[in-house]
Amino acid sequence: MSIDINTVRKVAKLARIRTSDAEAEVLVGEMNNILKMIEQLGEVKTDGIEPMTSVIEMKMPEREDVVTDGGIPDKII
Repeated sequence: MSIDINTVRKVAKLARIRTSDAEAEVLVGEMNNILKMIEQLGEVKTDGIEPMTSVIEMKMPEREDVVTDGGIPDKII
């Protein structure tokens, strides 16, 4: 996938970012580089690797799952 200057202008407009023609030309290259990196990440073999919630393996704190009234009194005056 490749991004052209028209796509950069459209993305900038949607993001409400004002860009000059020179800035748009620079962004074409930068956005294409980002897409290349994303494509490289897609090539990484991740079979058998479980998703992580953190880079450090730890048990996430859990709360007791109970239904409460949220501290609201029975009768509101």
